[in-house]
Amino acid sequence: MKWRTESVGRQIQAELSELIQRRLKDPRLGYVTLTGVRMTPDLRTAKVYVSVMGEAEERAASLKALNHAAPFLRRELGKRLRLRNTPELLFDQDETIEHGTRINELLDGLKS
Repeated sequence: MKWRTESVGRQIQAELSELIQRRLKDPRLGYVTLTGVRMTPDLRTAKVYVSVMGEAEERAASLKALNHAAPFLRRELGKRLRLRNTPELLFDQDETIEHGTRINELLDGLKS
């Protein structure tokens, strides 16, 4: 069953990327990259991880805009995907890029 959740997650990520890029016109949205989608085993909830370029305030505003647009995005996903239930969308900040940058800075500090 794990292959199913991964497959649906990849489909949702691809469709959401297109929807966010082409259909959302919220000025609060910055440069948003979807880094992954994790599905619950029952496929009713999708946790969408996003990376946003910019300062903390810009990241928070973009995340707020995405969560505000979640019902619209869910409706649009329902039209595009052939699923029994369209999953609820929960957007969360992916901090792996920032974490990697901090590790590189620490390593650079040790070298000098």
